[in-house]
Amino acid sequence: MKRRVLLWFLALGYLASALGLAQAFPRTLTDDLGRSVTLKAAPQRIVAMLPSVTETLCAMNACSRLVGVDDFSDFPEAVKRLPKVGGLYNPNPEAIVALKPDLVVVSVYGRLHETLERAGVTTLAVKPETYGDIFRTTRLLGRALGLEAQAERLVARIQQEVYAVESKAARAPQRPTVYYEIDPTPYTVGPDSFIGVLIAKARGQNIIPKELGLFPQISPELVVQKNPAVIVLTHPGVADLPKRPGWSNIAAIRNQRICSYTGPQDNLLSRPGPRVAQGLQLLLECFHGLR
Repeated sequence: MKRRVLLWFLALGYLASALGLAQAFPRTLTDDLGRSVTLKAAPQRIVAMLPSVTETLCAMNACSRLVGVDDFSDFPEAVKRLPKVGGLYNPNPEAIVALKPDLVVVSVYGRLHETLERAGVTTLAVKPETYGDIFRTTRLLGRALGLEAQAERLVARIQQEVYAVESKAARAPQRPTVYYEIDPTPYTVGPDSFIGVLIAKARGQNIIPKELGLFPQISPELVVQKNPAVIVLTHPGVADLPKRPGWSNIAAIRNQRICSYTGPQDNLLSRPGPRVAQGLQLLLECFHGLR
């Protein structure tokens, strides 16, 4: 009898969690700076300072709670009409405070959270950099907003969409070596970054050694040495690649296997959010011509 009662309570607890009722407000969360963030009530006036967060909140049907976004948030269409309050390197704290938010979701980089906290504004810092971070951040935002069930549905949807594209990639007969360049400094992506995982899921081989980190700045000579079969750029610099010392002999340049993505396509690849499966599809087409 006691065991049946215990099982019943466990099942009830699971159901409550799935419905977002497991923990009422106020609730305290730990953000990606390791801070304890207490929310007295479910936030209704939110400012998102990362495009991936904006997209994630909207994908959880919480677009209506956004009162402001960073300068680069442009999807879905509805957020283009919201006040823009700066970016990672040039945030506008005064404009943010003027919107009277009850929560601002910020990057762990920079000191914006400190400025806003001094102004009495609650902040939640996130750091979505790995593939697993996409789902962890989604669940954290779900808890912050009291939308746990919506967050779980979104996680399941993203994973299903990625799996569908990954299944197509399994038909590819080869795994070309790949160099992915974020900007001409050059900054690139390591295998453990979320983009690095997408490269692997698209059956590409990232030439960047794991030990260099998630988003390392590298020496151009490393690319010459590794001689990738494919180059992916997310900046408008294709014409300049052969002008770099030694790069004209790289296989990808000799064979014209360069995929350049800017604007909306770059966003599909560079944002660790709900549309990563579409970014994965771009890589699949680039590497193997599979649609």
